Amino acid sequence: MTRYEVPKKFPTTVVGSYPKTEQAENAIKMRKSGRITEEEFKEMVKPSIREVVADHLWAGIDIVSDGEQARDDMVVYFAERLKGFSSGGWVRVFDNEYFKKPIVVEKVEWVEPITADLWSYAFSVSNGRPVKATITGPYTMLEWSFDLHYRDRKELVMDIAKAIRREVEELVKRGVEYIQIDEPALSTKPFKEEADMLKEAIDVVFKGISAKKIIHVCYGRLEKILPFILDYPVDQFDLEMKNSNFRLLPHLKELGYNKELGYGVVDVHSFQVESVREIKEAIDKLMKEGFIGPEKVYLDPDCGLKRLPREIAKAKLKNIVEAARLAREEW
Repeated sequence: MTRYEVPKKFPTTVVGSYPKTEQAENAIKMRKSGRITEEEFKEMVKPSIREVVADHLWAGIDIVSDGEQARDDMVVYFAERLKGFSSGGWVRVFDNEYFKKPIVVEKVEWVEPITADLWSYAFSVSNGRPVKATITGPYTMLEWSFDLHYRDRKELVMDIAKAIRREVEELVKRGVEYIQIDEPALSTKPFKEEADMLKEAIDVVFKGISAKKIIHVCYGRLEKILPFILDYPVDQFDLEMKNSNFRLLPHLKELGYNKELGYGVVDVHSFQVESVREIKEAIDKLMKEGFIGPEKVYLDPDCGLKRLPREIAKAKLKNIVEAARLAREEW
């Protein structure tokens, strides 16, 4: 397989999730009802992963993903496959979104590869383009579960971090170049002590790892947490920007931001497809702030695309790619 050369300026990527295919939805239901084994489940979702990667390639995305086709929920998916969790009752997230909040009932431990097998499959059909691995982070796993065993938040988050570290090591063995830890819960408690606890956990997850290390945080009052997280041991922060009208930019500039930036340029909650011109203007807005160069900017949606119709998701990605091409010519 020919290795794909990622552009040096404004590479394009995705945050992770993508609209589910009907086959993926059916596979999830069949596994949950016990009608198929985990191995049969993985085989059943592979065609859906191939479709997602094909959409990303059609759009021209530089760093693709498996679209998280195997995941019914970002927390439950991992909780079901780590030792220590049991299934809880339905909890409302927002609007009409619900999930079965996991319960921690014993020591959390890694048992076997969770994402690595399907990552390998996605890479096998990516035409040599790198596939970003996405893993729900230890803090979000902590916050979005009930703890009936540890009764000590830091002890639990560190054990989850150790389990995630094992998964990261599996991915590195298979050649992953980009690993993203998703921490949407971090913005819900923008306090230094919470940020410091996660910093220790992230260090456990990533210490000595050669792949590109990314953390994704979205929504909430991110400007309140930024001063406490910018020294995390990661290469890149991937941040929602478009939905909040790019209000984080002056804060990043004031704080002397110097890492790579995953720059959200399309709103995943809107069915409106941002035009190439609108996305290009968002890129120009960042460049004119003057605190970061184009070689450190990765263009992507604000968050995962799973709640959008597939054709809209494809169109948004296609326009990101075209805006990136224009930006490379100018910047």
